[in-house]
Amino acid sequence: MHWRGPHVLIKSRRGSVLVEYALVLVAVLLFVVGIGDTGRLLWVYTGLSHAVDAAARCGSIAAPGCATAAQTATFAATQAYGLTVPAAAFTVSGPACGYQVDVTYTFTFVIPWPGASPLGPSNAITITRTACYPT
Repeated sequence: MHWRGPHVLIKSRRGSVLVEYALVLVAVLLFVVGIGDTGRLLWVYTGLSHAVDAAARCGSIAAPGCATAAQTATFAATQAYGLTVPAAAFTVSGPACGYQVDVTYTFTFVIPWPGASPLGPSNAITITRTACYPT
């Protein structure tokens, strides 16, 4: 076999499909994992909303498991289905609206976010939920 020169390599299209496939694969994988991350975020948000609602209701009707603020916070932690949220993340208070339960939870994304915005280099977002029931 003899050498044909560099002009043959410039006109050759061999390997271009592999390069295109690699670029598209990265974009598709980021999209799919991003959908999963969004689903996880909605799951956590809904779980925390349910936990504070159930705990505020439990405290407002003075149920046996919610007689004190500490018991109500522990009850709230058990109501966050599928999540491991410590009872210390919940705050129980009695403002003018009745019996209030707050939670602050840090959610960490799987996909790294480039740059400093919108979430910063930590890939985390703070979720805060509040529920208040009259006594």
